[in-house]
Order: sequence, then C-alpha cells, then structure tokens
Amino acid sequence: MRTPIANSTNGRSPALACRQILPAVLTACLLWSAGSAAAQTVAPQPRPMPTSGWQFGAVIDTAYMGKGVPLGLRDEGLGLGHSDLLARGTLGRHLAGEAILVGATHEGKLERQVEKFLVETRTLPAGLQARAGRFASQVGYLNEQHPHADDFVERPAMYRAFLGHHYFDDGVRLNWTAPTPFYLQLGIEAFSGRKLSPDGMRRSRNGVTTFTSKFGSDLGANQAWQAGAALLINRRASAAEHDDHDEEHGHGDDHEGHGHGAAFAGRRLAMLDLAWKWAPNGNPRQQQVRVVLEHARLSGLPDAALMGRRHEGSSLSVVWRFRPDFEAGVRADRLRAGFAHDDDVDPARLNEQAMMLVYKPSHRQSLRLQWTTNRDAQGFKYAARRLVSLQYVVAFGAHGAHNF
Repeated sequence: MRTPIANSTNGRSPALACRQILPAVLTACLLWSAGSAAAQTVAPQPRPMPTSGWQFGAVIDTAYMGKGVPLGLRDEGLGLGHSDLLARGTLGRHLAGEAILVGATHEGKLERQVEKFLVETRTLPAGLQARAGRFASQVGYLNEQHPHADDFVERPAMYRAFLGHHYFDDGVRLNWTAPTPFYLQLGIEAFSGRKLSPDGMRRSRNGVTTFTSKFGSDLGANQAWQAGAALLINRRASAAEHDDHDEEHGHGDDHEGHGHGAAFAGRRLAMLDLAWKWAPNGNPRQQQVRVVLEHARLSGLPDAALMGRRHEGSSLSVVWRFRPDFEAGVRADRLRAGFAHDDDVDPARLNEQAMMLVYKPSHRQSLRLQWTTNRDAQGFKYAARRLVSLQYVVAFGAHGAHNF
C-alpha cells in the first residue's frame, strides 16, 4: 500500500530520473498451475517476491448481478469478473518479474488484456525499490489490490468514477522505505496515461505522474493502522470526458470505465485513506475488524462549463471476521460530480450502501452474498435502487499477498 504527497510537476518529467535506475528488460511467462494463495497480515509490509524459482497461479471470479451498478465493472446477470493467470519469480539475484493476464466478460463478450508485465529490483540499497513495465498504480488504498480480493463485489463509486475502477498503465516507479521505527514509504510513478485517459490530447510518454506516501504502525499486539496520501497529475485530461447524454440527460450504467478509462476527467486527483485493523491476541485468522475510510477530490476539470468546480467521492467500509470462515461487512459510498452538457452541468450523484456476508471455507475460496441500495442516484440511466449479487471466487496456485 502506498500514497502520494501533493507536489507540482512543472519541471522535467520524473520518468527521466527513474529510467537511469530501472532495468530495460521485461520478461515473464504465464502458465496454469495449482497451490495456495498467500494470506493477509495485520502489520503493514510490502508484498514479498519469491526468493528463488517461479510461481504460477490462477483466479476465477464469477458473479450473478441482479442489476448492474452505475459505472460498474460487471454485467447484469451471470458473468466472469476479474479472473487472471499469474506468473512471478526471480530474474537472477537482483531482479524479479511478474506477469498477469486478465479475462472478464463485458456485454456478453470475453475481454482479455495484460494487466501486469514488469520487472522490479530486489537489492537496491538505502531502502529503494524500482520497477518498470505495466502495473497498477499505488494511489489510494484499493487500487493496487486485485479486484477479486476486495471485500465487496464492486469497487467504491470513487474508484469507478475517477480511476476507471482499477487503474493500471505502462510506466516506471521508484519507492523509498524509510529506516524509521514506524512504517514510512514514499513513492513516485510516471505512466503513459493512455489507460486512464484514452482520448486525451497529450501524446507524451509521461502523461500521468503520481506522488504517494504511506505511513503506519502497530498499536500494541492487537491493533495496527495505516494512512496514505496521494496526488495524481493527469496531463492527458481533455474535454473528451464520457458523455452519454440521451434526450433526458441520463448517463448510462453501461459500464463506462470498464477498461476504457475514467468516466470523469481532471488534471489533479488528490486521495486520502486511513485503515485500522483489530484482531484479538494478534491473530486475524480467527477474528478481525477492518475499517477503511477513503476520500478523493478531482479538480482541474477540462470542460468550460466545469471550470472552477470539482468532483468528490468518499467511501467508508467496516468488515468483521466473526469466525475463521465467515465475514460480514457494510460500506457507504458517496459521489458528487457533474457532466458537462453544452454550457450547462448536469449533476451526477450516487449515495450507495452495501451489506455483504461472505463464507470462506478456505483461503482459496469465497462465496459472497451482497445487498446494494442507492437512495439518491442522479445523472445515471437505469440506476437500480436495490440489487442482489452473488459472487464466487476460487484461486489455484500462487498469488500475491494482500497489502495491509
């Protein structure tokens, strides 16, 4: 987990400095195998790479959606969610590699794409780590996590609106973990930006820059917390914002942002997140409470009608593991945005609440029942007030450990 520090990028691109450190060779392979998925820990720590050899795995994510949600990733009815094939391992003493091929159904068709294809360093001094290739940005609390590992069937509304649900792109990253008694990590990323703003006007290799920071600590043996702050600067943001107005000025819930960029454009996206976890006797496998609060603000909106305005979103979730094989959770999402329509602005609002119960017979499987309501949806066509969804996720072989 990580988060950016607000900063300015009026000078030379940070990618130029990063490229002096990062390797230029990208290697990975993809196979299907069997094994076990790594479990999440209470203390904040970076995801480990295997010390030797290669690991392979796969995840199948299926769900039945009574209705689609505005800006959602999943189709109505039965469909395949974020399912992937994974390969990860070492490339000699100093480098490690990882590749992930993702498949999901959209409008009844199977879509496939390479979500991750990277190399990263293992032995840089002074707490530094660099990576290059295609990977998920570390902005926010959830973005770097695979969607099938989420606690709820769909991402929060702020992710669906501002990050296209799950923002990954081609670029470079440099992180520094400070030698402090508490967890402190600072990072900078430079991306092409084409995955976030496909229709953007800028053609520079560095269309998106992020600055992230994460810090946290244990609170005795039973509790731990982590906070983050991030700033994403999007030079490709243009007036090419998704605009699916019909004659009633409604906006489709036909999955804007499903692999096609963010639904709302802006030059600057600021994100804050705070997570707290409690486990009796420090054993999260038996019982655990997880609380996550996130807020995002999108500014520098490109349309003339939106000048001086900003889009905002927030999310609060509480999940309780009351038995080793059962969890229950609630989440409240709020989105306040607007669609430019000629010289006017049509409101885009969501007040979404979700309740879920998940059965996990093993760390490889989860069966989740979720009830979602939306009591104040404006600007989105076919926004259902109530919907029921059922999700089943099964993992085979190795898979990356979850973040804090």
